[in-house]
Amino acid sequence: MGYCELLKEVNDSVKERYELAIKRVRMFLDGETNIKEPFLDYFKRTGSFLCEMDALKKRVDKQIGKDDTFEELKQYNTSLYQDVLPGVAGYERSYANPSYAVRKLGDEYGQLLSFVYTEIRGDIIYAVEQRLFDMTIHAELFVEILCMFEDDIPSRKELKKTIYYFVSDYAEDTIDYRTREILDPDLSFATDIIMQSNLNDLRYLFCYGEYITENEIRMAKFLNAMSQEDIDAMAYTYTHGYEEGFRVAGIDLSKKKTVNIRYAIGQERMIKAAILQFEEMGLTPVIYRAPIARVNRRQTMKPGYTGTSANKQYEYDHRGDDALFLDKAFAERKTAVLKNAYETRKQLAKEYAGPAVVEVFGEIPFEPVNKTEAIKLDNKQQELSVTVTSESAKILNEYIPQSEYSFTIIAYPIPEIGDHFEEIFERIVEVNTLDSNAYKRVQQVLIDELDQAIYVKVKGAGRNETDMTVMMHQLENPDKETNFENCTADVNIPVGEVFTSPRLTGTCGVLHVPEVYLNDLKYRNMRLVFEDGKIIDYTCDNFETLEENRRYIKENVLFNRDTLPIGEFAIGTNTTAYVMANEYDIVYQLPILIVEKMGPHFAVGDTCYSHSEEIRLYNPDGKEIVAKDNECSILRDSKEDEAYFNCHTDITIPYDEIASITSVHADGTQVDIIKNGRFVLSGCEMLNEPFEK
Repeated sequence: MGYCELLKEVNDSVKERYELAIKRVRMFLDGETNIKEPFLDYFKRTGSFLCEMDALKKRVDKQIGKDDTFEELKQYNTSLYQDVLPGVAGYERSYANPSYAVRKLGDEYGQLLSFVYTEIRGDIIYAVEQRLFDMTIHAELFVEILCMFEDDIPSRKELKKTIYYFVSDYAEDTIDYRTREILDPDLSFATDIIMQSNLNDLRYLFCYGEYITENEIRMAKFLNAMSQEDIDAMAYTYTHGYEEGFRVAGIDLSKKKTVNIRYAIGQERMIKAAILQFEEMGLTPVIYRAPIARVNRRQTMKPGYTGTSANKQYEYDHRGDDALFLDKAFAERKTAVLKNAYETRKQLAKEYAGPAVVEVFGEIPFEPVNKTEAIKLDNKQQELSVTVTSESAKILNEYIPQSEYSFTIIAYPIPEIGDHFEEIFERIVEVNTLDSNAYKRVQQVLIDELDQAIYVKVKGAGRNETDMTVMMHQLENPDKETNFENCTADVNIPVGEVFTSPRLTGTCGVLHVPEVYLNDLKYRNMRLVFEDGKIIDYTCDNFETLEENRRYIKENVLFNRDTLPIGEFAIGTNTTAYVMANEYDIVYQLPILIVEKMGPHFAVGDTCYSHSEEIRLYNPDGKEIVAKDNECSILRDSKEDEAYFNCHTDITIPYDEIASITSVHADGTQVDIIKNGRFVLSGCEMLNEPFEK
């Protein structure tokens, strides 16, 4: 059964409701109304948008536009997103902008109606995907609020109550569909575009409904110019790494049937090759876009396939919209609905092999503006958001245990990275395919030394004020056990790090980075203070006040928790990537995936072995990796909520900001591993060769 046939029954069931609602919207636009300014303009513009989406739906239904030129489709695509594009002609005068909405509609209503309009803007995607149910409930919500204002201006409490019950009442549908998207290969909207389109005809890019920029267009053109042999080789690096992850972890891949592919629009030629290679492993792709409805989103994160953001400030402004409906009752409802959604699809969940992710990098680092008009979670809601995240993670791990699936991640640049895009792309391909065996041997030298340490000292140089003491676990049988994993290029591409889960007790000091880019957000002078392995203080210099800076870190690094532990300490060894990044001046545009291989890094949150601690892992030298727990994760059987944090954020210190990394033995012997940004441990000379070249 095709994608459209799958939706036909649901679409037919709501068709009459939809037509009645959209008819009511048109009657409002064409007739007289009791609504006065300042609200009349809001309802006119939002109603007009709903009618535009009805026209888009009909355009898709009748395949109107299939004969349009590339330029005509591009112009139409831009018009769909004009209202949120940066600038006076777009976002500055859009009701999607909470600052504009509050200025026009007042404090009492601006935030609420901005949220409503933002949710309704999801109809661009729903129309393209022919999801009539979602379009129907949006049209009905608009009509319900419209009637409230026509009768008399409602109180803020009444309006907020309407929004609350809209989100809550339809949570069973919106959350259930999102779960199905994650698990069910029959929802093949994106797969069909990739496998059935003529990828040389770039008009296919507009089939997604996402905002299409020069990033997507130039990427597609660039990949189309490559030979099939080169495309297959790129795909193989990615798919082979995925397969290797199962082999190394001792997980039987033959029991799995689906692989989740995440990518950036424009990469379809490589993804098509990957799909064919995955099929040879017996895996069918499950490809879903980043979530649209607020109820399915977590702050500004975008798991799933994406295009270039139309406006990151727009996304950041609405990161806290959950505050309109997040209370204890809703939190309990959301987790109950999620559990039921997975229970309904438990066989699909059992067959799920895990994500295969192609990240992109090169966007200009985004520094958000904090708007007072943006909705924010209060302290109680922050605690509730942590609870919902934790409960959701438990449900996910119940149906898809992390010990039974694997993953892989690889990254490539996008054209926005600058004039040297093609050169950088080729250099990244080289970085992604470095000789793992050579690194494996050198990294073993590092591990042999680090396994003798009772703690490791990390000190920054120049403007970097890092001064950390990192405690190691004691090895009971050093001849057969190791603290550090020798990480080559399988699930985590490219090659180049040794890592461990440090002991929290005694781990202390200051981790400081003058500039870093985490989860698509830029931080200036981030400073984290640790005591017994946990964050006790934090700040940065992004905003004018200490309160704003602390809130920024709490929201986006601590994910609304009061503290997080160190889950990982690692030393990156990929000096080739580092030299390349400095050559093109793109260090601060690279993703964590590559940056973490370019110096020592600390991860705050869960360990690298979260939820899979019982799997026995061995390094190439045959020693078992035993440092997989810390004082938090060891509580997993008795106090799970205190064991796991459902986040893991790597923070790297570049080589040129390192004064020293020193291994300290029990007898007081100190052995330098890195000194003044260079590896000085005997046997690691290979790692300095890129610097010399």
